[in-house]
Amino acid sequence: MSGHSHWAGIKHKKAANDAKRGKEWSKIARMIIVAAKNGGGDPSANLSLRYAIDKAKSANMPKDTIEKAIKKGTGDLEGVSFEEVLYEGYGPSGVAIMVEALTDNRNRTGPEIKRIFEKHAGSLGTSGCVNWMFTKKGLVTVLATSIDEEQLLEIALNAGADDMQHTGEIFEITCAPTAFEGLKKALEKKEIAVELAEISMVPQNTVAIEEEAVARKIISLMEAFDDHDDVQSAYANFDIPDEIVSRLP
Repeated sequence: MSGHSHWAGIKHKKAANDAKRGKEWSKIARMIIVAAKNGGGDPSANLSLRYAIDKAKSANMPKDTIEKAIKKGTGDLEGVSFEEVLYEGYGPSGVAIMVEALTDNRNRTGPEIKRIFEKHAGSLGTSGCVNWMFTKKGLVTVLATSIDEEQLLEIALNAGADDMQHTGEIFEITCAPTAFEGLKKALEKKEIAVELAEISMVPQNTVAIEEEAVARKIISLMEAFDDHDDVQSAYANFDIPDEIVSRLP
């Protein structure tokens, strides 16, 4: 499975417990605050805010928590000021990794991200070292057992998707970020259950990981990023075979 969809799927399953959900809400609240600050508090006129609110709703975040985050972003409520920071580096076997963070203190966050890389046999790189390997895309996954492939492909292409692949147990649909909302609505209209829907950084090429020990190190590194309070998303270009994935905890 490729890094962008597989890792997102792992996170989705892990978010089921209360501790993970609380941390997820905190991260989404930051996303809402920054989106509202940059583009205003009206989701109909602010695509980034609408996406953040949709993500909050899918995570079952309470309505009043969402509204408070919007007000903090627009300045109607006092709140902490966050800035967006992108960290780039390499994991085991030269896997390219991008880490998106929202922080109120980059002098704290930077060294902490560097330590996470180094603790898990990776290294923090310079700005731009791996960014060129990724393209921002809308990413939607659907269980392969839930619908005929040709039927889904026709619906997806008509809704603006630019590619669909059958990867393991899922169909992985990608589109331009501007087509993301339309694609989601088209699938909802056809009552097609979506496993994952997000704006993601999709790798142009992947690194095949054939050893289980290396796969465990990479997943451990990605989990460490996900556990960090300032990290919003982490993307990688690893490709782990399904038979190895099935043996991972």
